[in-house]
Amino acid sequence: MWKDPIVTETRQLREQYASQFAHSADAIFQDILRRQIMPGKKLVSFQPRKPVLVPIAAQPGSRGDAPR
Repeated sequence: MWKDPIVTETRQLREQYASQFAHSADAIFQDILRRQIMPGKKLVSFQPRKPVLVPIAAQPGSRGDAPR
């Protein structure tokens, strides 16, 4: 079976990272939080998108003649 080298590399890196914290999800999460607040990291924030109103008859799976 063919193996994707990118997937293989990604899984190896994930295993190395997790093993630094004894595979503890809490420790990994704390490390992620610590990295986010490090200086020099630029966080990007986008303006909220305006909702698009779609008529009920145009929604997938709806029937225009169905009672409400």
